[in-house]
Amino acid sequence: MGLLSKKDAVLLTDPLADNNPITIQVLGICSALAITAELKASIVMAVSVMFVLGLGNVVISLMRNIIPSKIRIIVQLIVVATLVIIVDLVLKAFAYELSKTLSVFVGLIITNCIIMGRFEAFALANKPWRSFLDGIGNAVGYGVILVIVGFFRELLGSGTLLGFKVLGDPIEKTGLYAIGYENNGFMLLSPMALIVVGIIIWIQRSRNTSLIEEN
Repeated sequence: MGLLSKKDAVLLTDPLADNNPITIQVLGICSALAITAELKASIVMAVSVMFVLGLGNVVISLMRNIIPSKIRIIVQLIVVATLVIIVDLVLKAFAYELSKTLSVFVGLIITNCIIMGRFEAFALANKPWRSFLDGIGNAVGYGVILVIVGFFRELLGSGTLLGFKVLGDPIEKTGLYAIGYENNGFMLLSPMALIVVGIIIWIQRSRNTSLIEEN
């Protein structure tokens, strides 16, 4: 028997498509709008949420039998807040400029509906290993959307990826800029993130019509 059973594998793969936290469950939209103007920030936020949700699910699962039901939300908030503080301190120590870019949005991981939702819906009712897989699966599903949105927003809005000029130099008019291409400044505005997410949702439902809700 392998490390992952079929049921365990579903916990990792289902959030990537048919039960994606952002495009299907419509959770965690705020960060998708706020920090995806740069691909690097999108990747760091995705990794941060993966750490918090994966480890947080395990901690809540280990404590599930000793947490009084009346204070379970408070306990969950304490766990996620502790993990977020660790993430914030690590970013300030090793990526200070990026930590300033993300600033308050790292702290807002505490109120991310995806994290509290998985704590409440899964970790409180399942063993640590399955809870860990569920946390990683949902975090990756969330992160994939952030990376896709960040990729297109930075590429079309700034002509760069991870800060590197990939379309040419807009000042010296090299690359695509030599033939008249101009960066789309609207892509750097938050509403454009919502439009990109909307396009992803449209493509996803076009490929899988079973995801279309009945009126």
